[in-house]
Amino acid sequence: MPAQNGNKHMSIAQNKKAYHDYFIEDKYEAGLMLSGWEVKAIRASRVQLKEAYVVIKNGEVFLIGAHISPLATASTHVHPDATRSRKLLLHAEEISKLIGKVERSGYTLVPLDLHYTRGRIKLEIGLAKGKKQHDKRQAEKTRESNLEVQRAMRSHNKLA
Repeated sequence: MPAQNGNKHMSIAQNKKAYHDYFIEDKYEAGLMLSGWEVKAIRASRVQLKEAYVVIKNGEVFLIGAHISPLATASTHVHPDATRSRKLLLHAEEISKLIGKVERSGYTLVPLDLHYTRGRIKLEIGLAKGKKQHDKRQAEKTRESNLEVQRAMRSHNKLA
């Protein structure tokens, strides 16, 4: 594993669409139950979180729809399923807190970032509320205006 340059973790895959579609209220770090071929594929960065989501079933948390592409060197006796449900590992009190928020308050759980923490593959999940269309437009406007201000500052500094 490469040096981490003082970072707490090294990102493998991010779900940038989640920040566009949701207001992220809280973040949790969860472990994943993976098979060997999945770990090798993730280390080769063959993973996508774009269409993935997190659900709670029977007091357990699962990642659904994350696409992990098997390597060509995957074993012949293993039949890889790229989009199978993967169990997430969280503390019992975190799970009960999440269940309460999701069932009572109308929150949803979204995967945000797949990363390494001390050599282990972890998933950061966000407790989120959906954005309405006008919220997305407003966020886009503020982002564009910030970019314009930065461009103006850069061009002004070059002239000075």
